[in-house]
Amino acid sequence: MKRKSTMRHTCFLMIIGLLWASCAAPVRPSVERRQPLAKVDSDRLAKTLSAAVRIPSVTGSPATNFDAVEALLRNSFPLTFSRLEVQAFPGGSLLLEWPGRDRKKLPYLLLGHIDVVPVEAGTESDWVFPPFSGEIAQGYVWGRGTLDCKTTVIATLTAVEGLLANGFVPERTVYLAFGADEEVGGHAGAAVMAASLEARSVRFLFTLDEGNVIVSDIMPGLERPAAIIGIAEKGYVTFELTSRGAGGHSSMPPRSTAAGRLARAIVAVESSPMPGEIDGPARAMLEALAPHLDTTTRLAIGALPLSEPLILQSYNATPALSAQVRTTTAVTMMNAGTKENVLPQKAQAVVNFRLRPGDTVADVEAHLREVIDDPEIEILRIGNANEASPVAALESAGYQLVSNAIEETFPGVLVIPGLVVGGTATRHYVRLADASLRFGPMRLGPDDLARIHGTNERIAVENLVEMARFYRQLILDSDSGSDPG
Repeated sequence: MKRKSTMRHTCFLMIIGLLWASCAAPVRPSVERRQPLAKVDSDRLAKTLSAAVRIPSVTGSPATNFDAVEALLRNSFPLTFSRLEVQAFPGGSLLLEWPGRDRKKLPYLLLGHIDVVPVEAGTESDWVFPPFSGEIAQGYVWGRGTLDCKTTVIATLTAVEGLLANGFVPERTVYLAFGADEEVGGHAGAAVMAASLEARSVRFLFTLDEGNVIVSDIMPGLERPAAIIGIAEKGYVTFELTSRGAGGHSSMPPRSTAAGRLARAIVAVESSPMPGEIDGPARAMLEALAPHLDTTTRLAIGALPLSEPLILQSYNATPALSAQVRTTTAVTMMNAGTKENVLPQKAQAVVNFRLRPGDTVADVEAHLREVIDDPEIEILRIGNANEASPVAALESAGYQLVSNAIEETFPGVLVIPGLVVGGTATRHYVRLADASLRFGPMRLGPDDLARIHGTNERIAVENLVEMARFYRQLILDSDSGSDPG
């Protein structure tokens, strides 16, 4: 009986999927390139990035490091820094304004940051080239910041400098914001620049920051590389769990110790993750992918939401996919005890959550208290917390402009929406924009993702040129975009 019921359910899903596939919107045709690709001096571009990498502008490092980065940018891009309005903020953040001819049109904002994360002590010898050498070799620029995110800053400024050299004046005002503390939250950089813009009543058509990239092998059966535009980013909250006990000698332990009680709480938390849902960015991504996948997968996507349990089951097998559809739970720190024969009086653990759009910080805390279900476990929210961002509309002018610029610069690449599972500086500007987008035009393979904040960070010189062309194309295309009605 159960087998027959399952077969009927599967057949019903297939029928629904076929109906959806038959009436689904046609695949969006590729955008034809309207003009030849811009010439970019790859040698000069690579050397400029190399020089930036050699300045160890680790977040929180001496101000002289950030002064050196600013000096390098001013010397490397003289037209940009002489013709744009430049505002330098304490700590090294920079805000540039390129006035457009039509001040009635909404401006837009391109983001980046000049600070980098430190290199983990003891791993320096694992690098092919020293992490702050900026070595140009084997077709790559090597070093900390080549992926996150000095490359974006250099490529954007290269595009602006080239347009200025050609006498280009934008129709729509362009802002550039380069933070100096993004890696620790951007509270002294992006947050201050956003407040400055808000005080001037600046409103953006769209913002574009780092986030998702161009990846290969995103899903079995998809033969084309995919450029994933982040239309939302996850929220962030951390809780500290504390269990207390009487302590004493380990030879006479009570039935329940502080460490044992905390361990049970941790097991409960990890065993009961928040439920996954295929909606918002996750569903938008699947529906964009569907026309390019095999028939079985396409039918399953077409049968949503009825097929949601089946798709969630497949997603749960892969951490990267699971993170797209649920608020994730990660026990990241633990502390208890001082000696092997002494019962700890206090045991603590730290649990970090990344919130999917649709879940709130309050939802997470309620879930945590429910699954632990122990009044003797203290639950305290610590650090900064951010709700998940609003979701940008695929019909927005910003999404369409970024999508077109990708297709014009990277022929053959499939453009799809998606969710950014990490945090970006965009969250400080989201209230100022009609659409907040997160995409860096970097081509990354499966082995490259670990290089971000990791060992042997590098960017292909060829890709660096593509990035400069992308930002140039986006600036040109954005003059034609329409403001919301």
